[in-house]
Amino acid sequence: MMRLLNICVIAALVLAAADVYKIKFESARQAERLAKLRMEITREHDAIAALRAEWSKLDTPARIADLVRRHLALKPIEATQFDAFDSLSARPAERVPADDGDAGGTMIANPKSVDPTATGSIPAGKR
Repeated sequence: MMRLLNICVIAALVLAAADVYKIKFESARQAERLAKLRMEITREHDAIAALRAEWSKLDTPARIADLVRRHLALKPIEATQFDAFDSLSARPAERVPADDGDAGGTMIANPKSVDPTATGSIPAGKR
C-alpha cells in the first residue's frame, strides 16, 4: 500500500514538473513575441515620424510658391479686374413663388412651370 502511494506521489511530481516546464517555455515564447512586437511598434513610430517630417518639408509655403511660379502661368490680381456692384446684372426671377412653403412639391405638381434648362441638364437645342 505504501509503495502504491509513493508511486502516485512521484507520478504527480513528474506531471507537475512537466506542467511547470511547459508554462515556463510558453512564457519565454510570449516574452520573445512581445519583444518583437515592441521592436516593430518602435520601427513603425520611427517611420511615421520620418513621413511626418517629409510631409512638413513638402508642405512648406515657400516650396509650394516656388513650384507655382515654375509650373503654373498665374499672374497676380490687379485692381482693374474688380467691378462695381452697380454693373452686375439683375437677379434672375424666381422659378417658384417665395410664399409657397413646399417648393419641391410645387415643382412636382406643376412640371410645366419649371424651365428644364435652369439646371443645365437638357441642352437648349434638344427641348
